[in-house]
This record gives sequence, C-alpha cells and structure tokens, in this order.
Amino acid sequence: ADIYSSWVPGNPGGVSETIIGRWLKNHPRYEVIVATKVRGRMWKGVNGEGLSRHHILRAVEDSLRRLQTDYIDLYQTHWYDEETPIDETLSALDSLVQSGKVRYIGASNYPAWRLMHALWTSDSCHFVRYDSLQPNYSLFHRKEFEAELAEVCETFEIGVIPYSPLAAGFATGKYRRDQRSADTTRAESSLIKRLLSDDRAFDTLDVIEQIGKTHNAPAAHVALAWLLAKPAVDSPIIGARTVAQLEELIGATELKLSPEELAQLDEISGSF
Repeated sequence: ADIYSSWVPGNPGGVSETIIGRWLKNHPRYEVIVATKVRGRMWKGVNGEGLSRHHILRAVEDSLRRLQTDYIDLYQTHWYDEETPIDETLSALDSLVQSGKVRYIGASNYPAWRLMHALWTSDSCHFVRYDSLQPNYSLFHRKEFEAELAEVCETFEIGVIPYSPLAAGFATGKYRRDQRSADTTRAESSLIKRLLSDDRAFDTLDVIEQIGKTHNAPAAHVALAWLLAKPAVDSPIIGARTVAQLEELIGATELKLSPEELAQLDEISGSF
C-alpha cells in the first residue's frame, strides 16, 4: 500500500513502494505481478486521503512513480470510504483501467453489503468491477469472512487473497500456553492479545500441530493448507522477514489435508 509505513516515526509513507520500485527496475516487468493499495492519508489538506476521484488519480501517479513502472496489475481500495459515493470511486478506477495505468481493481476490508453495492454500481453504470477481495481470514479469524463474504465471492467469482493467514504469527506455534508474552513486533496487535488470553486458541493450535506431525510439516503449512482448501480462496498473502522464511512458507502448497483433517480443523476453530 502507498501508506506503508507512515505510522513509523520519520517514515512519510511510500517507502515500501520505493523499495519495490528499485528492485523492479532491474527485473523483466512482465514476470512480476505488482499489487498496491490506495485509501490512507498521503498528504495534508483536502482529499489527502479517501477514495475520491481527486485522491485516487493523484495517488496512482505517485505510486507509479515510486514503483518505476507505467502500470499496476492490481490496484486495491485499502478499506471503504463512507464519505465518498461508490460511483465516484468506481468511475475513477474505471478511468485508470481504460487508460492502461491499472489492469484490474480489487477491494480490501469491505463488508458484504458494501461489496455488493459496489458490484451493483459497476453493473448498472458499466464500470469495471472489483475482481478481488483481500479480507482478514485465518483459522483464528473466520466469522468476518465466512458469514457472508465467502458466498458473495464464490457466487460472483471474485478472487480472494486473505491477509494475516497465520494470525500475526500465532498459527506458526511461536506462542505456548506457558509463554504468552508477545514478541516486540506484535505486542500491540489486538489479535495476538486476544488469542494469548484465550485457551480455545491454544486448543486449536494443538490440533494444528498434531496434524502437522502426521505430515512431518510445520504448523504454518497446516494453517495455510486449510485456507488453500477453501473453495473461495485463491492465494493467501504470506509475510516473511527472511528468504529462509519465504522458502519455508511456500512449501505449504505441497501439503494436501484429508477431508477428515479439514473437518477437524473446522470444528476446533469454529468459535473464531
């Protein structure tokens, strides 16, 4: 996203895109799928944030410059903007697709009714539509997506790319019942705070690890394989601090869980 990581002292935002842009400059563009997001505050004053036409059209130019490319494969609205009419947002995004600056558009953190409103607006106004949704979805955060969004995405063939598929690291098994203090990078995570105080979370983790031992696989592989088995899910968004972590997580694509194991995970994590 363009705002990454504006919450860090001394970081104005746009730094993540700038780093990617420097790397991208030395690689064949056609081999890379670039996705970024728009919505957060990037400059002071009117339209410095949000999903107004003015903000989107200025923000995309800034993102293209930082990324050192002339198009973005997937341009996502980071979260909804209740102060801007959805037709204004979609009209601006449609203009970007028609001009070739953006190939596809997606949404992130949208409740089902807002996503349906956007789909209806795109259909009735002949705008491009959201082709993907980036929700918070994992074994430890299910109800928000499964209640209504999953059916919407399956029915209208919207690609689903969940973020935080490992529940901010909890699903890796890094926390134990007798060691419930968060590491420094996750200490302020509301999800981690909630899970560390909930015995049901550790019961779920026990089952994840038991299934992992059956397959000689780490807990993270089991958590990701459960997501990949969901009909609505296309590709969980994994986060890695090192190349070694990345290589380890990618191995989850080779793990196929049995129907019995999937049912066991569904049952034990049902309260989340």
